[in-house]
Amino acid sequence: MSKPFDPEQAQNLEDMEKQFAVKAVEHLMTYWSILEKVPGSQLRLTKIDDEIYEHFKAEFPDFDPAETIDEDKMKSKEGKEKWRNWINQYEKKIHDFNFGTMLRANPKTEYERDNTIFAMRMQFYAIEIARNRAGLNDWVYEQAQARAKNSSS
Repeated sequence: MSKPFDPEQAQNLEDMEKQFAVKAVEHLMTYWSILEKVPGSQLRLTKIDDEIYEHFKAEFPDFDPAETIDEDKMKSKEGKEKWRNWINQYEKKIHDFNFGTMLRANPKTEYERDNTIFAMRMQFYAIEIARNRAGLNDWVYEQAQARAKNSSS
């Protein structure tokens, strides 16, 4: 019988890291593709968007979805603890609730090297639902529609 898994003693396996990176990039590409086809303000990311949104606003009342995320604050000891407690409440509600993904720090620009941060899936949902509700991602759809119109002219 093998010993219980100890994450503190786990080795970083390069292939696993590559697979994780591929999944994270696939997720961001899929999300971006959806934003190009549907205005964010009309998009639902989960079956419980309303619950996530209300819970997020209650727990993080000072969060402004239009502002650039302060990654240092988010990933500080206090920030991690607050987020972890919030995220863990979705363990039985959201598949892959704590899976890593990519999040834009600022909603006004695309995924770019200086605007992309690593986040947990629930952080992505909470922040992107808030941004979508505020209409902050609609520009992606509008820009894609303008490109499509110009290329067909």
